[in-house]
Amino acid sequence: MVDVPKDLIDEIKKLEEHFTVDTAKLKEITEHFINELTKGLSVEGGSIPMNPTWCMAMPTGEEQGTFLALDMGGTNLRVCEIILTDQKSEFDIIQSKYRMPEELKTGDADELWEYVADCLQQFVEAHHPGENLDKMHLGFTFSYPATQDYIDHGVLQRWTKGFDISGVEGENVVPMFEAAIARRGVPIKLTALINDTTGTLIASAYTDTKMKIGCIFGTGCNAAYFENTGSIPKLAHMKLPPDTPMAINCEWGAFDNEHKVLPRTPYDIIIDKDSPRPGQQAFEKMIAGLYLGELFRLVLVNLHDNEGVHIFEGQNIDKLRKAYTLDSSFLSLVEEDPFENLSETADLFQNKLSISPNRSELELIRRLAELIGTRAARLSACGVAAIAKKKGYESCHVGADGSVFNKYPHFKQRGAQALREILDWPEKKNQKEEDPIEILAAEDGSGVGAALIAALTLQRVKDGNMAGILHPENFK
Repeated sequence: MVDVPKDLIDEIKKLEEHFTVDTAKLKEITEHFINELTKGLSVEGGSIPMNPTWCMAMPTGEEQGTFLALDMGGTNLRVCEIILTDQKSEFDIIQSKYRMPEELKTGDADELWEYVADCLQQFVEAHHPGENLDKMHLGFTFSYPATQDYIDHGVLQRWTKGFDISGVEGENVVPMFEAAIARRGVPIKLTALINDTTGTLIASAYTDTKMKIGCIFGTGCNAAYFENTGSIPKLAHMKLPPDTPMAINCEWGAFDNEHKVLPRTPYDIIIDKDSPRPGQQAFEKMIAGLYLGELFRLVLVNLHDNEGVHIFEGQNIDKLRKAYTLDSSFLSLVEEDPFENLSETADLFQNKLSISPNRSELELIRRLAELIGTRAARLSACGVAAIAKKKGYESCHVGADGSVFNKYPHFKQRGAQALREILDWPEKKNQKEEDPIEILAAEDGSGVGAALIAALTLQRVKDGNMAGILHPENFK
C-alpha cells in the first residue's frame, strides 16, 4: 500500500477498526450465545426460537427402505426418491428439479399447493409407470420459519426467500399440502415435515458418526443439534424421559436482536433499519450471504459521498447506489482475484457498475472485501462454539452447507481460526493434524436428510414412541 494516498490509508484503518473482531470479543459473544440458547429452551423463551423438531434419534447407518423427499426452496422444487440400502450408511437417489414459477410466489395458496402436487404426480408417474403403489412415505423439507408441535404438522410463522402468499402465515401447511395430494390421488403419506438445517445434521450423521451439529451458512444462517428433553423446560408438560434426545432447530439468525454484544458498525445499523423487518435477525444480517454484498456497497457509497475522501472521483456511481445490487458472489470474486494489480476486480467494477477504480481504490476494495468476509466467518464460529460448550463437546464434526460455506474464499479457514481462539486450542504441531472440532461439508440435508427423518420417525412409531405425532394413522 506504499502508493495509496493518505486519505484512503486513513479510511482503510477506520474500516479495520469497524470490522475487526478480536479474540476477547469472540469469547464474550460466545458466552452470551450460550445463555441465549438456554433461554430459548425455557418456558418463557427468548430471541432464539430453539424449535423442537420431533426428530428424536440420530441415524445409525442401518436404516433401510424407499422414501420420497420434497424440497421446496426459493428457486426450485426438488423431488427425490431415496433408497436406503442394506449397505451401512449408503443410499441411492433419483431426483428431478422443477422451476418454481415467480408468479406462484405471490399468487394464492391453492395455486402453490396444486403446483407442488402436480410435480409430485409427474415424478411418481415418470419413475413408477403403471405400477400399483402402496402409499410412499414422504419427508417434506419446508425451509421457512415454522413452529412444530408435531413432526407431521407445521405452522408457518412468516414467508421468506421472496414468497408472499396470503392465507398461509399462521396456518398449518400440512392439511393444505395433503388436500392437494388427495385431489390428484397421488399415493403419498406425509411422514415428516422438516427444516433443511435439521436435515443437514441427520444426513451428515448418517455417513459420519462424529457429526453432532448441522449448520447452514448461505443466503440465511441456522444450526441444529440434539438436546436432551430434560434440558428443555418448555417440553416439561410432555413428561418425556429426561434423557430422550430431541433435535432442536435453533433459528439462530435472531441471536442478539437486543443488540447487547454483536459489534455493529454504522453500516449494519443502516442494513437493519432499511430491511423489511427492522430489529429482527440481528446475527443473520452480519453473517449471511444476502447482506455481505450490501454491506460492501454501503461502505463504498459512503466513502464516495464523504468530501474528505477521494474515491471514484468524477465517475457516475448510480449503479452502485442501487440497494442489493451486489451479492456475496461479487465479494467472492474480489477476494479471489489472483493478480497483483487486481485487474479482475477492475474488470468486475467496469462491467457490473460502469466504474473504473484506480490502483489505490482497488487496494481499498480488496481490503474491504477481506474485512467483511473475515468478520462473517469469525462471528459464525461463535454460534458453533456456543453449542459445543453448552453440550460439552470437546471434539466433534460439524456438517455445514450453504453458498457462503461452500463457495466463499477462505470462509472455512477463517472460521476454524476463530474456533481455535474461542476454545483456546494449542497451536497445531503440523498442518495435517485435525482440529478438535472440524466444520466439514455436509451431506444433502433437504433430500437424504428428509428421507432419513421419515425413516427414523416410522421406526420410533413402530417402537411405540408416539410423542409429537398428530396423525398416527399415516404411519401404518
